[in-house]
This record gives sequence, C-alpha cells and structure tokens, in this order.
Amino acid sequence: MRGVPACRLLLLMLVAAGAGAALAQAQSSGTSGTVVVGSKNFAENRLLGEMFAQLLEAHTGLKVERRLGLAGSDICFAAIQGGELDVYPEYTGTALVSLLGMESSRDPRIDLLRLRRELHRRHGLTFLSPLGFENAYEIAVRSDVARREGLRTISDLARVGPRLQAAFGFEFMQRPDGLPGLKDAYKFELAGERAVQQALKYQLAGQGDIDVLDVYTTDGRNLLHDLVILEDDKNFFPPYQAAPLVREDLLARHPDAVMTLELLAGALDAHHMRRLNRRLQESGASEGDVARQALSQMGLLEESAGSVSDSDSRAGFLAFVYQQRGMLARRTLEHLGLSLAALVAGTLVALTAALLLERRRRIAEPVIRAVGLTQTIPSIALLAFMVPLLGIGVIPALTALWIYSIFPVLRAAYTGVRDADPQAVQAATALGMTDLQVLARVRLPLAVPVIMAGVRTAGVITVGTATLAAFIGAGGLGEPIVTGLQLSDTRRILAGAIPAAALAFAADALLGLLEKALRPRGLSQDKK
Repeated sequence: MRGVPACRLLLLMLVAAGAGAALAQAQSSGTSGTVVVGSKNFAENRLLGEMFAQLLEAHTGLKVERRLGLAGSDICFAAIQGGELDVYPEYTGTALVSLLGMESSRDPRIDLLRLRRELHRRHGLTFLSPLGFENAYEIAVRSDVARREGLRTISDLARVGPRLQAAFGFEFMQRPDGLPGLKDAYKFELAGERAVQQALKYQLAGQGDIDVLDVYTTDGRNLLHDLVILEDDKNFFPPYQAAPLVREDLLARHPDAVMTLELLAGALDAHHMRRLNRRLQESGASEGDVARQALSQMGLLEESAGSVSDSDSRAGFLAFVYQQRGMLARRTLEHLGLSLAALVAGTLVALTAALLLERRRRIAEPVIRAVGLTQTIPSIALLAFMVPLLGIGVIPALTALWIYSIFPVLRAAYTGVRDADPQAVQAATALGMTDLQVLARVRLPLAVPVIMAGVRTAGVITVGTATLAAFIGAGGLGEPIVTGLQLSDTRRILAGAIPAAALAFAADALLGLLEKALRPRGLSQDKK
C-alpha cells in the first residue's frame, strides 16, 4: 500500500483552504476610503443604519460597507471602540446607563451633554446631533387585560403582577435600564417571564399567550396589536434620543462623511419614524427601499426608478427569491467561503493533532475529550465571545467556525489511524517498515474512510453554524434569516434557510465523492 491518497487529501485541502479564504475575504473590511456603517438587530436600528449608508453613498462618493443586524448594543459598542465600525445608530439612554454605567438626569439636554463628554474622554467617540425623535422603552399590556385588571400605570403591576405572564426582549431582561432596574424601582413580580425575539412578542400577545411585554415608543405594531401603554409614573426610563454614534477619527479621515450625517439632524419625528417602522414591519418592503423612499421624501436623495413598490414587496416566495437573486447569490458565496475556509483549516489542524496523538496514546483520550468540550459551547455565545478579542466580521466568524469543526475530524481521524487493520500493520512491520512509515503508508491510507466520515459530519455542522455569523457582521445566508425573524417575514427566512440546507446537503454529497476518490483501491472493492 502507498500513501498517495493521504498526500492527495492534504493537497486538496490546502487548495480548498486558499479558495475558501479568498471567498470569505471578498466581503471583509476595505480600505481607508471606506466608511463602515453598523446597526443593532432590530428593525428600526437597521433602517437607520441603511439610511446613514445611502446618504453617505449619495453625498460623499465614499465606499460604504454595511454591518447591519449585529447582535445587540454591547457588540455594536465593542465594535465601534475597536475600530470595526465608524458609525451606528444609538440612543442616549442606552449609551449612558447601559453602556457607560452612569445615572440618567432624566433631562434629555443634560444627558446628551454628559454623554458626549464621557464618550470623548473614555473612548474617542461622540454623538452627533439627535435625529429628532425619541424611541424609549415602554411597558405594554393587552387592552383586555388592562380593562379587566384596571391597569393604567406601571405601579399597578405590583397589585396584579403575580397573575400575569410576560415576555421581554433579550437585552431588556439584562440591562440596568431594563427589567432588573424596573422591578427594583416598582417592586413588582410576574407569574412568568420569558425572553423572546422582538417580533415574536407581538405574536404571543396577539394569541393571548402573554399579558405584559416591553415595546418601543416608535414601534408601528403597538396600534396593530391593540396594546395599552402603561404610564411610567415613577419616571424610571431615561430619555432615548436617537443619533449617530461615530468615531472621532472619522472627522479627521472623512469630515465630509460627518457633515453628511448631520443632514439628518432633527429630520425625523416620532410620528414619521413610527410610520416608517410600520411600513418596514408590516408591508414586507426591504429596509433599503424604505430608507430610499424616506430620504427622497426629505429631499436628501434623488428618487430611484428601480425601487421596489409595496405591491412587489408582498409578492410570493418564488417571486421574492427572483427579486432578491443578486443578494442571495452574494450571501451564498459568503456562506460558502466562510464554511469552506473554516472546515479546511479545522481538518488540517485535526489531522495533524490526530497523527501526533497516535504517537502519544496515553494522553490521546484526555486531549480529545478536552477538545470535545468546545461542542458544548452555544454557537451564538462563542461568536459573541470572539468580538472583544477579534472584533466583528469575517475573522471572528472564521475562528469560531474553525473551533467547531475540529472535534468531529479529530475523533474520527484518531480512531481511524489507531484502529487500522492490525494484520496490514503487522505485515508492514514484518517487511521492515519504521513506525513512521507504517503510519504514513499503512495506517493513514486505511483510515481515509473513517477520516472522511468525520469531515462530512464537520462539514454539515459548519454550514449550519455559519448562519449565525450574521450576528457579528460576517454576512452569509444567516443575513436574510435574521432579517426575516426581525420582521416576521417568512419569505426572507426561507430564502436564507433553504439555500443553507441545500449547501449542507451538497457539502455532504461532494465530500462523499471525495471519500470515494481518496479511498485506497483495495478498500473500494465490495467483499463477495
């Protein structure tokens, strides 16, 4: 037997690693002539981020890179501190209380001045002029519950809270200006509390499954779902003026970009923002179309003849996929690049480690079990952990996916090499081969089918996990899935989920063909 199949496997993986890394790098951060615009992962913030991006593209000639839909305030703030973002939409109360850990004066003007001073002193960041509206947290109840229980203020929850079921946003349940601080200020308890995605709370309320939820002032769904907003009678919530949060070095690099963003100062009031949000949430229009129309109506952008109308945006799934074919093709390539690069890098590391452990069998099992602990870390938690270390975008996503891909290949490769046909090993030893020659020319080729089984498993896992990379701005097919979840748009969810599933099937099938090609000839023959 010869080691050609194993060498061929390593060569193919090195070639694939280069191709995968190139595909993934295609959507990574650009040059100094690029402005990176981010947003959080809810509809209004994504819409504002898109408005910033379109305004900059139209008035500055700069290349704008979008990192929309990042997983929450902390990740956006860490990204702009680390230079991964230049600007994203933020709210004064969130930045002051949740991000900087300060107390609110409850005066919008004073809070803004204090916030600007501390952001400049601590982080080299600043708030530009507010956009003209406040999007505060509010507590809402179903109208029938409000009538039945006589609820008018948040203080009234202390009387009836133990009978009510509630659902809150993930951030709201953790922030000091959210549920923990609210319960401390109002001294109430609820019968049940669950954390759910923003759009799902309204569905649960509409179905009568929950009684209480947190909402945003400018959310267009408040009226649609017949909710009653409870008065914040103790003035707990701070002011939440929306404004662009920017890196101060952006002014030095691209002063025209900062001046362009200032065109939006005072341009939006709460009523206008609520109407834009409602169109985005309920009509199925994309954030790009809604942003373009809003800027055009304000005279800040020329009307585009190619924008999608509301009637088009309500089209069926197949028509929607056709409309979005360019975006979906781009996201599919991003997804493929991330998955391929991570899988190949993980396979190379796992194969190397397996061959080393085969020579040190006493420590092999403890090492493999320790690596296996990585599989117990929730995917989104691992991605979030990468942000403070590596920022956002392709690099942290690749790192997390690489970590996930190692264990299945390591376990399979070590088992395959260790348990290679004993008779063949003995025969090779009897012929005078050294241990290293036996490993390279006998054990490794015989282990190819087992190794490829591990690679196929890792491939499917990697393709599936890569959908979460959208939460840290790495793109891929998770982008339409996340957007669809935020907007309760099944078409968008399926437009990302179906290609992702197809990629997983295709990866498994192609790796199966690769296994057949690499399998030593003697093992390919069916036993009679």
